[in-house]
Formats: sequence, structure tokens, C-alpha cells
Amino acid sequence: MFKKCILILAASCMMYSCATQTESNPFLTEFQTPNGVPPFDKIKLEHYEPAFQKGIEEQNANIQAIIDNTEAPTFENVIVALDNSSPILSRVSSVFFNMTEAETSDGLADLEMKMGPLLSEHSDNISLNQELFKKVNTVYQQKDGLALTTEQKRLLDKTYKSFIRSGANLPDDKQARLREINKQLSTLGIAFGNHVLNENNAFKLYIDKEEDLAGLPESVRLAAASEAKADGQEGKWLFTLQNSSRLPFLQYADNRPMREKIYKAYINRGNNNDGNDNKKVITDIVALRLEKAKLLGYDCYSNFVLDECMAKDSQTVMDFLNNLWNYALPKAKAEAAELQQLMDKEGKGEKLEAWDWWYYTEKLRKEKYNLEETEIKPYFKLENVRQGAFDVANKLYGITLTPMKDVPTYHPDVEVFEVKDADGSQLGIFYVDYFPRAGKRGGAWMSNYREQKADVRPLVCNVASFTKPVGDTPSLLSLDEVETLFHEFGHGLHGLLTKCQYLGTSGTNVARDFVELPSQINEHWATEPEVLKMYAKHYKTGEVIPDSLIEKILNQKTFNQGFMTTELLAAAILDMNLHNLTDTEGLDVVAYEKEAMDQLGLIPEIAPRYRTTYFNHIIGGYAAGYYSYLWANVLDNDAFEAFKEHGIFDKQTADLFRQNVLEKGDSEDPMTLYKNFRGTEPQLDPMLKNRGMK
Repeated sequence: MFKKCILILAASCMMYSCATQTESNPFLTEFQTPNGVPPFDKIKLEHYEPAFQKGIEEQNANIQAIIDNTEAPTFENVIVALDNSSPILSRVSSVFFNMTEAETSDGLADLEMKMGPLLSEHSDNISLNQELFKKVNTVYQQKDGLALTTEQKRLLDKTYKSFIRSGANLPDDKQARLREINKQLSTLGIAFGNHVLNENNAFKLYIDKEEDLAGLPESVRLAAASEAKADGQEGKWLFTLQNSSRLPFLQYADNRPMREKIYKAYINRGNNNDGNDNKKVITDIVALRLEKAKLLGYDCYSNFVLDECMAKDSQTVMDFLNNLWNYALPKAKAEAAELQQLMDKEGKGEKLEAWDWWYYTEKLRKEKYNLEETEIKPYFKLENVRQGAFDVANKLYGITLTPMKDVPTYHPDVEVFEVKDADGSQLGIFYVDYFPRAGKRGGAWMSNYREQKADVRPLVCNVASFTKPVGDTPSLLSLDEVETLFHEFGHGLHGLLTKCQYLGTSGTNVARDFVELPSQINEHWATEPEVLKMYAKHYKTGEVIPDSLIEKILNQKTFNQGFMTTELLAAAILDMNLHNLTDTEGLDVVAYEKEAMDQLGLIPEIAPRYRTTYFNHIIGGYAAGYYSYLWANVLDNDAFEAFKEHGIFDKQTADLFRQNVLEKGDSEDPMTLYKNFRGTEPQLDPMLKNRGMK
């Protein structure tokens, strides 16, 4: 997942009175560190709020300077000046919002709730500033006669449209209402995410009888014992809702009632009628988004969002998703029938339920392919997998990643690498933070501590919640975790290799349904035989993964794809349905979700990958955008065909991809960039074939 610490530029001019804190605040100047990395060893909770205030003051002054400039408005003195107007706010925002995701605390959570409305107000003060908009509009109206580069035209167009989409042309009363909506949305979004985090942390499945561990591999038992010990319950076994704990339990635990318990706890997060309930929160968010869209001249929120994406409108997305649904659901039903047959052989008279799917899928995998995940995990030591991803990037693009010592970090788990190009020039600094903990939100993502522009190189991070080391056993990844590591590193490459002149066009600042192309294409290398032999080495013996196991991995590549595609599609369609609404009066999100899934014919053995009350993606930037994983899946499968045609490490193909996608950011239209690489628009067939649907 790509997660951008979006700089919500916002609003208040309160002075911070403590001179001592202000003078020693590391955010108020360029970081006084090698490579300008954040000085995490010096950053304290009390530094954030005054830095936000100073950043707001600085940007307000810079905006006023643009307005007061008596020279004729130009691209440089308006558009570029605006792009560069928030140095302090950029520094503090990038660190703060990364911390609230990866290492939050009560203090950070309280400050996030306090700053959200202020930053929303500041953002509106800029985008609704009529004097500033007049300057932007003047430059925009002259664009055809300005001899701008393609990237400059793109930045000008984005800047102008951002003002229009933020309400610059609305009358005063509607602008006032829009401000209020934006404030409420910022607060509600923070609350939603905190509720999900609290629910994740609250659930603890303790097991104190060894017989209840039947079926679980020794590595899973050891990890659960370690979790229990860390929680002050030595001698027991603890399972949580973290993927690295929950999924192995669902895969292997013979105890069916306990599988049901952990499954239901996961799918009912935010829906328990307690202090972390999200039903009203998401209802209010959907209603406010619809009101905002209508204020801005759209019939629904999805069309407002999609106007800036490759898909352009809701109908295009729904046609795309419904077409895929017709391929995916029959395959999922066939898989369900096969699992039921396996259950019937056991003679227990049990009917397949949602909490049985992973368990019997694992049994079926062994029966059909003679493969168990426990066979391959010893070859997927995290450090080796990561080096494999680095080596692939080296073979494709000539880059190197070298560990850096003595770089300040916010947690001992974080590691740092210097990234250099083939000619030895520095491309950026790369942080990785791979293990779950209470202060970290679930999932995996890429973000920035500093974005690239001109000669300024980026500081990029990958964050995940992979299987933790236990005792003498290192972190051994599942195949899904291996692909996730390659996926997030693909986002990282997009952020590290970018070569743009402006913040607004660089790196991952691209259309939401294009941003997943670099990440998803990078997953393809993870299981290529040539690549597996580079990094998949037994953690005890160093033995390279044998051909027999590679063959099994490849043979089962389309196994369970009906389930995986259907649950993903169900979530994408749920997201679109919520944001296609033109009336939210009396909306009951849980009932609406059930009705929507029933209309699709979703079988009860499968739930949407994310249900409404814990669908963090649609809070964190993927509203009316979750479809983009599948949209980009068409692109990445088609794009990888180019590598398969010429060789997976073909230099010319890699150069084309780097120069036309990874380096270009949003400096040109995404379909233009894609066609510059591939020579034609993407085809659907490779994606269907790779998901076993054709």
C-alpha cells in the first residue's frame, strides 16, 4: 500500500510563546544532520505543535509575498513559489504523520486530533484565498503562450485544478460550509483510524491448554508463547489480530471454535457498539463527502474523486469491476465446492464457513500440490528476502543499497540504507520498519520523510508488520509477506528514482489508480525461478531453494485466486457503492453493506477484504479508489509481459520502465507514460491469465 503523509496545509496564526523550545526546535531549520535526515534522537513531543504553528506562519507569509508581488504573475513567481512555500510545515508534517502511523502514543494521538482541524483550516485558507487564486488563474489563462516544459504544464494544470476542486469558485456561503465539512472530515478520519488501532490492540486470544494448539506449527507456537511472555503471561500462548498472528492461526489451528472466535473478532472491528464503534463515524464521513461533492458540482463523491484519475468516472470503474466479478465469482464458488468436498471426506457433517477457508485451503494445497507453507518459510528469512529485492533493483536499474550506521531512528527495529545510482551518485536514503507493535497501525506502506525536487534527493520509508523473530529463529516470511516486501519496495523505488523539478509532480504524487503500478510489477520478480535462487536460502543450512519447491510454488500460483480476487473485488465494489450514493438519508452502513454484497451474489464463506467499519484505505486516501489495485493489476501484468518477452533483467526494457515510469512522477499524463514504455495501451488478458481466470 502506498500511504502518503499528505501535507494538509492548514490554519491558525497562534504564536507559540516558549522561546527556549522554539529556539531548540529541530523542525525550524533544515535538519542539521548528514543527508538532512530527521534527528529522531532530538525530536520530542513538545516540538511538534510549535513547529506546526511556525510552519503555518511561514507559509502564510510566503503566500502573502506571492500576492503582494507587484510584478506580472509568472509561472516562477506564482506556481513555483507556491510549490516551495512550506519548508517548515513539510518537515514537521512528514515526520509527525509518519509517527502517528508507525509509532504513535497517547500524546501523539491527542495532538493529531487537535491539529487536524487547524491544518484543515490552513489548507482552506490557501485554496480559498481569492487574491492568490487570481494570480494562479492569470498564469493558467496564459499557459499556451508561456513556452512551458511538459512538466511545468502539468504542475500548472494540477495547481489550477486543485483550487477549483477546493472551492475557489464557490460563493462565500458555500465556501464557509466547505470549510466546516473539511474540518469535520479531518477529525472523523483520525477518530476512525484510532478506533481500528484500539480494536486491534484490545483483542487477545489466550490459550493455556496445549491441546488447543493442535495443528499449529512449532514456529507459530513459539511466536505465540513469546507474545504471551511479553504480555506478562508466561506459560500461555497469545494470538492477536495482527496478520502475522491471526492468519497462521486460521491456516493451521484444528480448534474450530477458536478459529471462529478470532475470525469474528477481526471482521467485527469497529462494529461492537462500544467506545471504538465506527458505524456512526463512517456514516458521517460518507454523508459529508457527498455534501462536499455536491457543493463542488458533482452528483456523488466517486465522480469528484475519479475526475482526477485515469478512470475518469464512476461508470468506467463499475463496468471494469463488474466485468472482473463475472470471472472471479464462479472461480470462488468452484473453490468453495472443492473445500466442502474436502470437509465431507472428514465425515464430521460440517458446512464450510468463512473461518474454515484458510484452514481447508492449506489442506487442499498440500493435497493438490504437495506443498505446505511450512516447507517454504525456512527459505524466506526476512534479511535474505530484502536483499533479494535489493539485488533485483541492482540488476534492473544498477542501483545499490548499503546499510548506514549511526543514523537516528524512532525505534530499534528501524534500519537505514543509502541508495546510490550506477554512477555512484546518491539517489536517496531508505528506511525499513518491518515488525508489528502496539503503536503501529496494521498493514504495510511506503511514505516519505522528504520528497524529491530538482537536486534534493528523497528520504523514503517502508513500514510493515511481518512475522517477528523468536528466540534463535529469525523472521521467516510467508509467501504473501515476501510479495508484500517486494510490493512496498516497488513503491520505494518509485519514490527513490524520481527525477522531477517540482514537489507537486515528483515521485508518488501520481493518479491513485497509477500509483500501484510500480509496486505491483515489482511483485512479479519475487517468485521468478532465477530470482528465488538469488535470495531463497535455508536459514539454517544456507541451501538454495531446490527446483522441486520452486516448481510447487509456480504450480500453485493461481491456487485460491478465486477467493483472493473475489474478496478484493467485493471491497472495491463496496467502496464504490458507498461513494456512488447520491442520498445518505437514513443510511445504515452495516445493513447497506449486506444488501450490496447480497445483490452481488457474494457467497457467505467470503467477506469483503475490508468491511465498512475498519476499511482504513477509504479513510486514508483510497476513497472511491480501492479499485486501483485491480486497475493497476491490469497495467502491471501487461507491463511484465514486456520483461518476459525480452528477459526479466533485459537492460533496455528496464531502462524504458525507469525512464518512463519510475523517474517521471506525475510530470506527464499516466497513460502517455505507460504507452511510452509499452508502446500501446494495456491489455486485460495477462491479468486474467495470471489469476487463473482464462
